[in-house]
Amino acid sequence: MNKWLELLKNNDFLGIKKYIKSGANLQETNEAGESVLACALRARCDEDVLTLLIESGADIFDFDDEGVSIFDMAITYDNLWMVEYLLEKGLDVNKTNRKSGFTALMAAACYGRVEIAKKLLEEGASQTAKDVKGFTAIDFARKMNKKSVLKLFNYDANAPKNTGYAR
Repeated sequence: MNKWLELLKNNDFLGIKKYIKSGANLQETNEAGESVLACALRARCDEDVLTLLIESGADIFDFDDEGVSIFDMAITYDNLWMVEYLLEKGLDVNKTNRKSGFTALMAAACYGRVEIAKKLLEEGASQTAKDVKGFTAIDFARKMNKKSVLKLFNYDANAPKNTGYAR
């Protein structure tokens, strides 16, 4: 995996293309079970590299040992292009592989990913979905004080439970 990490860190399109041609394993994972594509998102590789990996066989529906999917990684690392690509490929905006029930919209709320949250809402993401502790995306946005995301939600700043949070 070290060779992959080096190439991805440098966003080395030609090096990656050459490595793939030489028989590199696109299904290889790091110690956390993250795929090459997940590592590319973490390294903030550009669309050209991501497209090359996908067209070469990287699994866009993969997830790591904790249930963190490529979709989750795209949100975490603020990659709207990848989010839109995955949605075009039929990804269910409300599905999660995480045992906690943490959804894509919850992640967008936590990280303050306004454009991604807008897209998820347009695609039918549920604002009322709850994780195993009973928290919704609105709760996460409140807790993390992401006012710009709260503006997208059905959020009443004057509701008694919200007065100690972002307004």
